Amino acid sequence: MNTRNPALEKIRLMQVSVRCAIFGGLALLPLIGVCFGVAAMLCSIDARRMEREYWNPARYYRYFGLLCAAVGLLVWSWVDTFIFYRMFMLN
Repeated sequence: MNTRNPALEKIRLMQVSVRCAIFGGLALLPLIGVCFGVAAMLCSIDARRMEREYWNPARYYRYFGLLCAAVGLLVWSWVDTFIFYRMFMLN
């Protein structure tokens, strides 16, 4: 017996999509952005699973968060690696 309320599931879907956009925006911050990028990716995966059942009016927030997370992860993972390498190898 399915006891899930569809209205509450749709609200949760929209909340996860907005959370993905927020974490994706924070993924563009230097040094700490990698953690937020991973969180945005996980939120995007969660929202994508729920989109199979329900229509997501906030899907563009998910797209935006995923794009920002991908850019932030690509850029800041390289920059952070370079910074830490230089910091530990020059001491």
